Amino acid sequence: MPRTTILIFAVAAGLSVANIYYAQPLLDAMAQEFGISPAAIGLVVTLTQVGYGLGLIFIVPLGDLIDRRRLILGQGLLSVLALVAVATAETGAILFTGMAAVGLLAVVVQVLVAFAATLATPTERGRVVGTVTSGIVIGILAARFAAGILADIGGWRAVYLVSAILSLALVGLLVRVLPRHRIPAGTGSYVAALRSVPILFLSEPVLLVRGVLALLIFASFSTFWTALVLPLSVPPFSYSHTWIGLFGLVGLAGAMAATGAGRLADRGHGQWTTGLALMLLLVSWAPIALLPVSIPALIFGVVLLDLAVQAVHITNQSLIVSLRPEASSRLIGGYMVFYSVGSALGAAAATSIYARAGWPGVSALGATFSAAALLVWLFTLRAVRTCRT
Repeated sequence: MPRTTILIFAVAAGLSVANIYYAQPLLDAMAQEFGISPAAIGLVVTLTQVGYGLGLIFIVPLGDLIDRRRLILGQGLLSVLALVAVATAETGAILFTGMAAVGLLAVVVQVLVAFAATLATPTERGRVVGTVTSGIVIGILAARFAAGILADIGGWRAVYLVSAILSLALVGLLVRVLPRHRIPAGTGSYVAALRSVPILFLSEPVLLVRGVLALLIFASFSTFWTALVLPLSVPPFSYSHTWIGLFGLVGLAGAMAATGAGRLADRGHGQWTTGLALMLLLVSWAPIALLPVSIPALIFGVVLLDLAVQAVHITNQSLIVSLRPEASSRLIGGYMVFYSVGSALGAAAATSIYARAGWPGVSALGATFSAAALLVWLFTLRAVRTCRT
């Protein structure tokens, strides 16, 4: 693939996935405007992830059946409408519904990843997936910073209005650069494609293990990022949305360092890259737990956490796509269902536990998810290696 094309895929994926994460530093502002309790406001993130999960199940598999170019452009236009609905919401019910729709349509990111993986040659697939995933990571982390700045300037609604404008501009760019995708004859029906996803994961131990790892690492990831705004927005910190968003940019250092994970997977080192990253993820919660005492320790923990999560995520996608390239959309979609479940679980649990046990409880929860992921990797290492390296 030409480098320019890869970069455009990465930018498109980053701008699209950011729509899911704008809300995290804005939860306190949304809660105040709509009169939603701090323990319940995590539902905004949870419903977005629920919508995302439904999109992964019912929309992403279409990438193996119809022209991906048309699918991507259609999702982009509908995303504009969903973002406008959120920005103009007058009630909590409309807000929740709009956020679910934003999540449902944000799965265009996974169609882009599968499209890029299909266009790449086998020897460059890990690098291409790593580059596009890096764009996603930048979108996830920069979203918090951008949302913070825009919210401080024009309120939380301005965040979604600006995003709608950028999404419309993105559709215009993609119209010009996306290649057409010819679907091979005999691809089967939509219902058959949906049925094949669980069969693929149950018949390939590597897929199932990587899915479970995704669920656990993103539960840990979502636990941290969903709850972070709650202690930082009140005394003794009382940070503005902009300052809270800066922590997302700090995480970029770790996330960008993880881009080499795809190259390591191409060279056959995916298993050990995963194990090392999971150890770092567990260790990251020790400095994160020091939030009330030391902001520098928290920053160090953020870098470790984002490095670990993205290294595992990139390795996961490189490995699963290499198993069945012809079913890349279904594989990526099925894998990301685990991601969505984990993210929703972490978001719902984090705000609830914070209301009861404060930041120590959040840190214990994130460490528990991380330890569970490391144990899954250890216990399944031999079985996966026996089935397929």
